Amino acid sequence: MIGCAYIRSLYDSCVYFRKLPNGEYIYLLLYVDDMLIASTNRSSIDKLKVRLSSEFEMRDLGEAKRILGIDIERGMVNGKVSLT
Repeated sequence: MIGCAYIRSLYDSCVYFRKLPNGEYIYLLLYVDDMLIASTNRSSIDKLKVRLSSEFEMRDLGEAKRILGIDIERGMVNGKVSLT
C-alpha cells in the first residue's frame, strides 16, 4: 500500500490512509483477514476495491455492520457513525 501513495499510521500499523486530490481522505484498515475501507468519496472506495481485487482474492461483503467484534451503526439523517 505504501507503493500506492498510502501512509501507514504511526498509531496502528494495520491502518493506512491517503489524502485524495480533493482534500478528502481514504482509510484502509487491515486486520488479518478483515478489511475495512472508509471515505466520503465513493468512487475512490470503488477504485481501491478494484485494485485490491486484481491483486488479491477477496469478497465484497457490502456496507460494514461489524468488524473485529465492534458494531457499526450509521445515522442516515445526521451522517454520524457510532461504534459499540
